[in-house]
Amino acid sequence: MSEKLSHVRDDGSLAMVDVGAKAATARTARAEARVRLSDAAATALREATLAKGDAFAAAQLAGIMAAKRTDELIPLAHPIPLGAVDVSFAWDGATTLRIESRATTVGQTGVEMEAMVAASVAALTIYDMCKAVDKGIVVESVRLVEKTGGKSGAWTAPR
Repeated sequence: MSEKLSHVRDDGSLAMVDVGAKAATARTARAEARVRLSDAAATALREATLAKGDAFAAAQLAGIMAAKRTDELIPLAHPIPLGAVDVSFAWDGATTLRIESRATTVGQTGVEMEAMVAASVAALTIYDMCKAVDKGIVVESVRLVEKTGGKSGAWTAPR
């Protein structure tokens, strides 16, 4: 099965996809990243005793700001007028932090990359805020969880 890649021309060069003729529709995307911390780093994060300050506020703001600049980070991504970006945190066990991001727009292309960039940068910010306690923190499994809208419709990641 040979599927044509949307960002590759017939001669092999790269191209930004032309979305100009597509209808603007409501689109959403949710993504997540996981951060695995040591007991000491997780405790410091939970108890807000990190030397750098409020890691959750810093990571939330960093994720939102990063989503707004996705087109500057991902070479063939379109600049998108975002309707909303949200970044939230939940603990999956004692030492694994799950970061979830959600991005929305009404536009001609989706916001999957914006949601994934938000989750990724929020996770990296948690690392930065906690690295004085433990440099062995692991950022892992950044992934799209769900998307809605557009020609391909709704999609949800398998559990």
